[in-house]
Amino acid sequence: MEFGLFVQGYVPAARAQVDPDAEHKALIEETEYVIEADKSGFKYAWASEHHFLEEYSHLSANDVYLGYLAHATERIHLGSGIFNPLAPVNHPVKVAEKVAMLDHLSEGRFEFGTGRGAGSHEILGFMPGITDMNHTKEIWEETIAEFPKMWLQDEYAGFQGKHWSLPPRKILPKPYGKSHPAMWYAAGSPSSYAMAGKKGLGVLGFSVQKVSDMEWVVESYKSAVKEAEAIGDFVNDNVMVTSTAICAETHAKAVEIAVGGGLNYLQSLLFRYHDTFPRPEGIPQWPELLPAYSEEIIELLIAEELMICGDPDEVFRQCKRWEQAGADQLSFGLPIGISPEDTKSTIRLIGEHVIPKIDTDPVHRTSRFRQAAGS
Repeated sequence: MEFGLFVQGYVPAARAQVDPDAEHKALIEETEYVIEADKSGFKYAWASEHHFLEEYSHLSANDVYLGYLAHATERIHLGSGIFNPLAPVNHPVKVAEKVAMLDHLSEGRFEFGTGRGAGSHEILGFMPGITDMNHTKEIWEETIAEFPKMWLQDEYAGFQGKHWSLPPRKILPKPYGKSHPAMWYAAGSPSSYAMAGKKGLGVLGFSVQKVSDMEWVVESYKSAVKEAEAIGDFVNDNVMVTSTAICAETHAKAVEIAVGGGLNYLQSLLFRYHDTFPRPEGIPQWPELLPAYSEEIIELLIAEELMICGDPDEVFRQCKRWEQAGADQLSFGLPIGISPEDTKSTIRLIGEHVIPKIDTDPVHRTSRFRQAAGS
C-alpha cells in the first residue's frame, strides 16, 4: 500500500474571525505540508477543486496550485483531486491541456483525477435550474473517454456531443514522454467503484468512512477492473482512500492534539456540502453540528477505525488494517485546526516509522502501469 496526502484549503470561520490573513496562511501552510510529505517518502499529494464552499475548501484553482508544487517538489506525484471536466464548469479541451502541461512541469509525476462536483451547492452554481444532480453523470460519461484521444491522436478527430463539441484540432501540448497520466475517478457512492473499474480508472475513495466499509467496495471494484475495457492507454488498477491522521510521540499526545483540532466542525461541513454522499446515521443537518470531540469520542473513533491516531506503532497497525482491507493507497487529510507544527510532525513520524514498513516498492504503482503502456 502506498501513501498520500490530501489538501483542500480548509479555512474555518473560527480561524478567519481572528486572523485577516487566515485564508492566505491556510493555502501556504498546505503547500508546506506537501513539500514535507515529499521529503518524508509519501508518494502522492492530491489537491481538491471546489467552488463556493466557504470554510470547507478555498482551493478552487488547483491547476495553479499544482503547478507551483511541481517546481517545489522532487519525487511525489501530484494529483487533481479533482479536475472537474464538465463542460459548464471547465471546457474539456482546456482540461486536457492543463493535464498535459502539468505532466511536463512535473516530468511525468501528474495524476489525473476527475469527478462531477461536490454536491448541489457547487453544481447549481454552474448549472442553475437542474433538479437532478445525476444530470452531471451524463455529461461526465460523454466526456471522459475523449481525453486519451486528445493526448494520443496527433490531431484530435474532434467531437460532436450533446453537451459540447469541437472540430478537428491539434491539442497541445501532448503529455510528457510516452502514454499519458494515470486516470482516476472520485467515487461519491459505493456504486461508483464498479463503474470506474469497468472503465479502467483508479478510484479516489473519498466516500469511504471506515475500514469495514472498504472491504466490499474494494471487492466490487477489483471484480470489475479484471474485465475492464480501458478508456485510456492502460488500466489504472488502484483504490485510494482517505482518513484523518494524527501521529505523535505518545498516544496521549496524539489524542490531545485531536481533541483540540475541531475535527467535528470539518466533518459537519463535509456533509453540509457533499449532499450526494451517503449520510451515516447520526450526522445532523447543517447548521447543527456534530458535538465537539472529547477524549472519549476520539478513543471511540479510533476503536471504530474511523480515524488514524496514536503513537507511531499504533498508527502503523491502523494503517495495516487499511492495507489488509485492500486499499492500494491511503491518503491523509490534515485539517488546519491542528497546528502546522503538529501537522508536520505527523507527516515526519509517518514517513520515518510507518511508510518504510508498509510501502517497500521504490516505484510508484501508476508509473509501472504507464511505463508498461508506453513500452
